[in-house]
Amino acid sequence: MSDQKRVLIIEDEKPLAHALALKLGHEGLEAVTASNGQTGLDILANQTFDVVLLDLMMPVMDGFQVLEALQKLEQHPAVFVLSNLSQREDEQRVLSLGATKYFIKSNTPLSVIVEEVKKV
Repeated sequence: MSDQKRVLIIEDEKPLAHALALKLGHEGLEAVTASNGQTGLDILANQTFDVVLLDLMMPVMDGFQVLEALQKLEQHPAVFVLSNLSQREDEQRVLSLGATKYFIKSNTPLSVIVEEVKKV
């Protein structure tokens, strides 16, 4: 399969979103960024992605709401949640809403996230 993997980064911290997009690009993946959940869903309604990197705490629409909305869409990309919320309940909630993996931003190097994306 030579098709380029597509990744949607839904993250309101622009420096982090930019760094992730650059790292993914260096690995030959196509990355698109959205700065809030609603924008991310609007993009997902019109384009197909293999992986969504999703922040939980964002303006307009948070990551929990995005996960709930994703369940209603026809495409079901793998969703990796990136958050600074380290509560076990938050992790269990996002996994129950269909997220594939949960990463705590402060504990996870970007290279680890990129490697996980490449495995999908």
